[in-house]
Amino acid sequence: MQIRFARPTNNIPQLVTFYRKVLGWDVLAKFEDHDGFDGVILGIAGAAWHVEFTAERGKTALVAPSPDDLIALYLDDQEFAASRDRVLAAGVPLLASQNPYWDKRGAITIADPDGYRVVLVLGRWRS
Repeated sequence: MQIRFARPTNNIPQLVTFYRKVLGWDVLAKFEDHDGFDGVILGIAGAAWHVEFTAERGKTALVAPSPDDLIALYLDDQEFAASRDRVLAAGVPLLASQNPYWDKRGAITIADPDGYRVVLVLGRWRS
């Protein structure tokens, strides 16, 4: 199984910079004017997931994240340290989480240029 998360935006270039510089993700694919949409697919090469950001030409996307709209990334020690260092080097503000669960887990919460939150969690998820 592969998973793609997709969401509209008005800020493709800013999102590409943020996810590449701050999280170390790769640009996996880009497209222009595909049936009226431009987009970019970001993620880690070879992973079973990726994130797609699209912009419909001539339209403004309705972007209305709440403080609990987020992507949680469960990272091992090395991945967490590298991500934390990139966040700090980029000067991205650290945020308190809407849901206190994340802060109790020692996670780092940040927001992307659209205001959607990304939570960096040290350790693997367990059901």
